[in-house]
Amino acid sequence: MESIAPPLVSADWLAARLGDPSLAIIDASWYLPSAGRDPEAEYRAAHIPGAVRLDIDTLRDTGSDLPHMLPTPERFAGAMEELGIGPAHHVIVYDGSGTNLSAARVWWMLRVFGHGRVSVLDGGFNGWAGATRPVQRTSPRRERTGYPTPRRDPALVAERARVEAVVAGTDPARLVDARSPERFNGEVDEPRAGLRRGHIPGSANLPYVVLTNPQTGHLFPAGTLREMFRATGLDPAAPLIATCGSGVSACSIALALEVIRASDPRHIGAPVAVYDGSWAEWGRSE
Repeated sequence: MESIAPPLVSADWLAARLGDPSLAIIDASWYLPSAGRDPEAEYRAAHIPGAVRLDIDTLRDTGSDLPHMLPTPERFAGAMEELGIGPAHHVIVYDGSGTNLSAARVWWMLRVFGHGRVSVLDGGFNGWAGATRPVQRTSPRRERTGYPTPRRDPALVAERARVEAVVAGTDPARLVDARSPERFNGEVDEPRAGLRRGHIPGSANLPYVVLTNPQTGHLFPAGTLREMFRATGLDPAAPLIATCGSGVSACSIALALEVIRASDPRHIGAPVAVYDGSWAEWGRSE
């Protein structure tokens, strides 16, 4: 596996390196239908210069009836080739949510497939454009690259069987749910039809939206994030499995934990796994 990049980079950092051929920028914006936003139209209207577009609804396991299961290694490699991204590129991912909703998912996906040189743009597109930095309206064309078929890192992915072991008490990991308190507590219906209300037994609730400063869209500093986890009864160094509705916002939990761990080079924590099926799988079970 190649060297690991910092989990976050700033807009100033990227602006100073814009056009660097060793970088590849991805617009990974995605929203729930209830948001009433069209990420494709927003990308066509304005994006960071050189950014290519990746839709997580298309880069998934199309053979699964769950919404956002990981694609096969072959499909992942093919998508990277089509985007002009090679295994040596430092990939910078952003979205327009202001909460790292889908950028964190693509960041996690690349890491699952062994692409360690990937970072999320802190503040996302809003932070970039809000400082009157340049934007582009035409879709760039990157030269198609080769991308060897990778292997998945099983430590970063939790299958249903492992979650069942956690619930049964035979796996020491803790579950942390990134959904809203209302969904976690079963006070409202799920946005996807056919799912029960509630949460996986034994889960703690840490909504992904609280991890970012609502005024700036920047992830809170590592010390603040650490205290958020501790206030929820979670040890950031302990084995954790992040869950959510369909495996997207759970990746924001994984990103926050990487930021915490990167803040202290002496700190070594257990790998943070994401339950890819999340409530879309668990919530439909009897």
